[in-house]
Amino acid sequence: MQGANAFRAARDFLLENRSDYERAVAGFVWPRAEHFNWALDYFDDYARGNERLALWVVEEDGRQAKMSYEELSLRSNQVANFLRQQGVARGDRILLMLGNEVALWEIMLAAMKLGAVIIPASTLLTETDLADRLERGRVRHVITGPEHTAKFASLPGGYTRVCVGAAPDSWIDYARSRAAENTLEVPGLTLATDPLLLYFTSGTTAKPKLVLHTHESYPVGHLSTMYWIGLREGDVHWNISSPGWAKHAWSCLFAPWNAGATVFIYNYARFAAKDILATLERFPVTTLCAPPTVWRMLIQEKLEDYAIHLREVIGAGEPLNPEVIARIEAAWGLTLRDGYGQTETTAQIGNSPGQKLKPGSMGRVLPGYRIALLDSEDQPADEGEICIDLAATPLSLMSGYDGDPGKTADVMRHGYYHTGDIAQRDAEGYITYVGRADDVFKASDYRISPFELESILIEHPAVAEAAVVPSPDPLRLATPKAYVTLAAGYEPGAELAFAILSFTRERLAPFKRVRRLEFSNLPKTISGKIRRVELRKREAARLETGRFANEYFEEDFPAAS
Repeated sequence: MQGANAFRAARDFLLENRSDYERAVAGFVWPRAEHFNWALDYFDDYARGNERLALWVVEEDGRQAKMSYEELSLRSNQVANFLRQQGVARGDRILLMLGNEVALWEIMLAAMKLGAVIIPASTLLTETDLADRLERGRVRHVITGPEHTAKFASLPGGYTRVCVGAAPDSWIDYARSRAAENTLEVPGLTLATDPLLLYFTSGTTAKPKLVLHTHESYPVGHLSTMYWIGLREGDVHWNISSPGWAKHAWSCLFAPWNAGATVFIYNYARFAAKDILATLERFPVTTLCAPPTVWRMLIQEKLEDYAIHLREVIGAGEPLNPEVIARIEAAWGLTLRDGYGQTETTAQIGNSPGQKLKPGSMGRVLPGYRIALLDSEDQPADEGEICIDLAATPLSLMSGYDGDPGKTADVMRHGYYHTGDIAQRDAEGYITYVGRADDVFKASDYRISPFELESILIEHPAVAEAAVVPSPDPLRLATPKAYVTLAAGYEPGAELAFAILSFTRERLAPFKRVRRLEFSNLPKTISGKIRRVELRKREAARLETGRFANEYFEEDFPAAS
């Protein structure tokens, strides 16, 4: 129990100092132990006799499913015994492809208890995606719902097939787990460094990488995420996120349950901002985390008309634009707080509760991390790549890219883990995101941050989303071009293009001006991140394709030139 005691002490320290940033950073030490299994050593112990809701799932049609901590602890024991009967053993890899349904959490806990390695998968994956995951992930078992079993019909392999729901022939019915015992014979000690989760990244710039996390790096590592969100014991926490991606584990499992909060889920067939707001009004959700795309949609509505119960509001996944933060503050009197992390890590940087917020900044280094900004020569700088100092031995960093030691060595070169993201740090330690190293570009020999320009663009009422990339230009080498998705009620056309270009002209220095604009839907990964790499490739092919439809140049409007 040494590991569990150290974990609880570290957790309690952060909860006690949730509004005292300086003390939390100075006093926090990662809890380390040779053996640790979060589901057995922490969750089961915390759940014993605990009737507080651990999970609350609300369906669009009004149906609800609720499970207390104790109920979920005992139920996951049943599922662990059932999985063991199907041949699941320590180290086996399970591809888990389910939506936000109770079975997902039951299986996550059960697999952890057995020491199996979980490969979370989005239900949006195609057969091609799944074939890649089965092969590179060395999958031994697949668990999915009946609506997805057909995707595996043509995918060879000797993997066990378990179906949550009406099971077709050759699939094992998950309902059989109800007959299993709810007491579990623990299958030996778990090393804290044993593998636990294998995530395929979203692939915004290249083929997805396989990020391997351990029994300490994510369960324990997300103490920093718990602190950033500002969770308290008894909170009802809603994280708008789809299973299969790391952010789901961040805020739909580890961070809230580390704090002793309730994980709240509202399942909808199609996103509608009004439905989200009505749900916040109807249910006692105290903390909400959502990607910037969701926040940009919510501010299109009249927020002040909704009597919400929120205390903390969080943005994650991509940087938050200052305009979005200002709109939430004006409507609800709440500070929408930004943060930064990756699939490879937990929350590294964030605006934590009760601290001064600087518009545009994603905050300061969170407890447990030591961050350096390094220039192209790997030397400290005020602006550079966000890097984690490995001398501080951060417990919350992945063990590596599975099957790719070369890539692992490259990102962990010279004593630092290199994130590939560029940022600036001011004298008070506040860090402002500049962009992916691949996204930052030069125009007329000036360095351009797409994020800065995109933040200005979405201040225009007609712009719902924007992505800025370099467009080839014979004079400037490259010029900033904006791909713009319009808000509801606006139609593309020359007049609106002129209005948006004029709007940015008034707010940006001449060398940063957006000089080309195209009305378009933005290409995204299935996790919702903008694939600027596709837009850059499209622009690189401009000499062959010429002018695009719905595209306007600054020189089309003499008054703006």
